[in-house]
Amino acid sequence: MSLKSKGGGGDGGGGHDGGGMLRWLLTYADMITLLMAFFIMMYSMSILNLAKFQQVAFSIRSGFGGPMEGGEGILIHGPGPGSMQPDILGLEQYGQLAGTAERLAEYVAERGLEDSVRMRVDERGLIISLVTDKVLFERGSASLRSGSREVLDEIAGLLRGIPNQVTVEGHTCDLPIHTAQFPSNWELSTARATQVIRYFIEQGQVPAKRLAAAGYADSRPLEPNTSEATRARNRRVDVVILRSSQERWSREQRRSAATTGDHQR
Repeated sequence: MSLKSKGGGGDGGGGHDGGGMLRWLLTYADMITLLMAFFIMMYSMSILNLAKFQQVAFSIRSGFGGPMEGGEGILIHGPGPGSMQPDILGLEQYGQLAGTAERLAEYVAERGLEDSVRMRVDERGLIISLVTDKVLFERGSASLRSGSREVLDEIAGLLRGIPNQVTVEGHTCDLPIHTAQFPSNWELSTARATQVIRYFIEQGQVPAKRLAAAGYADSRPLEPNTSEATRARNRRVDVVILRSSQERWSREQRRSAATTGDHQR
């Protein structure tokens, strides 16, 4: 057998040596593909709706085993401490509440209400916090301001579109009150929650059977009552949209599946 035959062809006819010389094309093609994907992603990010992009990112992260559950917190990184900015991050885990939060966030941004409305989530569901001062009530009062109707109408419209139960909670700061109408902050916080409930029922046409009221005075502050700014943020009414039974069942199923998978591994 000649040397030429044994080597698989010295004229570049497809032997091992000949194939090896062309392997750089594979690396080159991979690099071009990655660069194309990178620039497409950069272009998409420049024109994509931020909230939509964040929801897609959350889905991808969850699909690769990322965290699905979380504790209480703001829905996205705010611009600084004490921020009231109601941005959204990965709310797909909350079912219909995701769309509700997104619509309300758009409304808040359009009306410039970032200093008056904040949203967060905890084990109960989606919480919409409304600052009371100069938005819902006057200091020491439980009578709704005329300017509060627009934001309450918007929230009522969102509540009508979902089946979830809703709890309205009144909160105050630690400054004491003692009047003929409100002997303490407990009466004031409860009366404010009740006024919002009545508005949702009478003006917002939200079914009464889905609503409940509670007053917590200054027992559940969002921030320490160390300044007038933090006290103002603690004086609030929280509209808590509770998880539906189906959402809670799905969540328990995910937890059970994760626990079973851990045991099997």
